[in-house]
Amino acid sequence: MRRVLLLSPETLPYTRWVEALRRKRYAVEIFSTIEEAGEKVLFNLPDLLLVAEALKPDLVHDLVFALKCDLSLATLPVILIIEPEKLHHIQWQNYFVDDFLCEGASEEEVVSRVELAFVRSERLADNNPLTGLPGNTSILRKIEEVIRSEESWAVGYVDLDNFKPFNDAYGFSRGDEVIRMLARILVTTVDLYAGPRGFVGHIGGDDFVFVVPLEVAEKMSREIIQKFDQLIINFVDPEDRERGCLVTTDRQGVLCRMPWPSVSIAIVPVWKDRFHHYGEVAAIAAQLKHYVKRVPGSIYLVDRRK
Repeated sequence: MRRVLLLSPETLPYTRWVEALRRKRYAVEIFSTIEEAGEKVLFNLPDLLLVAEALKPDLVHDLVFALKCDLSLATLPVILIIEPEKLHHIQWQNYFVDDFLCEGASEEEVVSRVELAFVRSERLADNNPLTGLPGNTSILRKIEEVIRSEESWAVGYVDLDNFKPFNDAYGFSRGDEVIRMLARILVTTVDLYAGPRGFVGHIGGDDFVFVVPLEVAEKMSREIIQKFDQLIINFVDPEDRERGCLVTTDRQGVLCRMPWPSVSIAIVPVWKDRFHHYGEVAAIAAQLKHYVKRVPGSIYLVDRRK
């Protein structure tokens, strides 16, 4: 049961808000002093904080600021309750809250805002911080969704070859730019071919997943490869471009020549009753990736086994 802490006077309408949230099976505690609530937050962290600005505006501001600046507490969703007439005066850039409610909000609105805050918090926690794309929880959920679907889908596992030598030669900052470039290519191409039915997730590092209708997967993969191979050259220094390779050191510290990054795509067709678990799709993808990673240059491979 999720715990909500309400920092407000113990009067109407707040007491009714508490009853409405409890009917939705939230464990709600209400405190009318910042000192008491602050101790509760620090030593028994709730899952969400609702705080009325009118209690003591300066202290409320300091409490929210302290919470959001503490790395161990910064993910706590905070909803500020304000007087409607103050809406035009609040400097939101100085108030690190996640949402707000006006005093006098209905019980239905309060419950909806709290539920939305939890959904938003979960989504943000899952998103990859470098690309902003959905992370592993969303990827797993999407693949399980297409496994249960009546239609035929393609799950594509995408990663870069020779990315570590590139990072070693040019530094992680330029490596991050390449990762973001690949993310943009995937998002725009999936959107072009599949629209809202498509999905792109970022597993982490240089590993991505896309999900599209099966009939567009190969054509789309060819376009992803073409775009990547055209754009990666812009991230290579002119002297390396002229030389046709990167010059960097291997794990033993010996100078060696390496190609710049290319992209590998392993495509796993998913149709009704072919798979029953996410792990089966991942296992096939791992087999394909093992093969395509040994082929020089950008390539895609479709699992054509029945």
